[in-house]
Amino acid sequence: MSLHDDLAWPFFDERHRALARELDAWCAAHLHVDHGADVDATCRSLVRALGEAGWLRHAVAGTAHGGAGEAIDTRTICLIRDTLARHDGLADFAFAMQGLGSGAISLAGTPAQRAAVLPRVARGEAIAAFALSEPDAGSDVAALQCAARVEGDVAILDGEKTWISNGGIADVYVVFVRTGEAPGARGISAFLVEAGTPGFEIAERIDVIAPHPLARLRFAGCRVPLANRIGAAGEGFKIAMRTLDVFRTSVAAAALGFARRALDEALARATTRRMFGQTLADFQLTQAKLAQMATTIDSASLLTYRAAWQRDQGRGVTKEAAMAKMAATEGAQQVIDAALQMWGGLGVTHGQTVERLYREIRALRIYEGATEVQQLIIARELLKAQAPAPKSGA
Repeated sequence: MSLHDDLAWPFFDERHRALARELDAWCAAHLHVDHGADVDATCRSLVRALGEAGWLRHAVAGTAHGGAGEAIDTRTICLIRDTLARHDGLADFAFAMQGLGSGAISLAGTPAQRAAVLPRVARGEAIAAFALSEPDAGSDVAALQCAARVEGDVAILDGEKTWISNGGIADVYVVFVRTGEAPGARGISAFLVEAGTPGFEIAERIDVIAPHPLARLRFAGCRVPLANRIGAAGEGFKIAMRTLDVFRTSVAAAALGFARRALDEALARATTRRMFGQTLADFQLTQAKLAQMATTIDSASLLTYRAAWQRDQGRGVTKEAAMAKMAATEGAQQVIDAALQMWGGLGVTHGQTVERLYREIRALRIYEGATEVQQLIIARELLKAQAPAPKSGA
């Protein structure tokens, strides 16, 4: 089910349509999912290729620093992720992490920080990572314990981070730590930490069902210049949330890409697999499932690109982005599961496209806010809108 069917929607400008067509052709010519065993090397290669082709320019902000525009265009990054995911999940990961990993610098970095990092990220010459989660602080970001104390013009970091994508291969890490200006979320700051800084090490590499670089980080007396702080002291939580706000809708777009590919695989299998003297597609049960899959994808696509368009208009998208992520990731899981079922025994064979998609989709229902968190966000926004306005003079 092609993304190009959706491009006629009024959410898009002609520049978006042209970009989607160009990227689809580039992916067909350059991406191959048989990556081999060395995932780290593959990710480095994909980052370089995406940078050389100019796609990473859309993941950073500021034309002076290599960006395609002064601000990140949400519809563009969604279209890119939708297209990359349909072709190659690891390429989507490589693109997304360049944006997420450097997003805090795009949004709140000093001119010196932007000049030092963003051009290299946009060219694919440096790999970025976003270090927020901890063993006891995943969805509850305000509970993080990794801390930094300031001594003169140096910040000293101590503690751990985990589930850090690009951990072990990144050149620059944006690390969120407790600095204690106030309790809870108001006492967190963000720092730029270069790989190889004394006191910073990769404590553990983490293997997951859809392989990509992932690690636990350890900081022990890690000294970084105070000039590496991103934004003001105590503003780290706001910066992290602003960064996630930019990229959360794009997670829904990646899920769409996986679901579109799964429906393509299901249609190909259903129309060629012979059973009981007819094809699988001739059975009404199969037709009903295909209809449900297509409707799920279209529904999620409408929610996703509504949220992306709305954000690009400068409007708040807290509820809309949460709806998009929940609908797209949960829906994609259902679509991919149905596609695998149509493939039968072959569907669970390692190396089949539907088997790869089955592994790739699962994490999207968790990272950047699990489905349950999205439900809480949606309900909170609904209840906030329902609350009576304060009485005049109260």
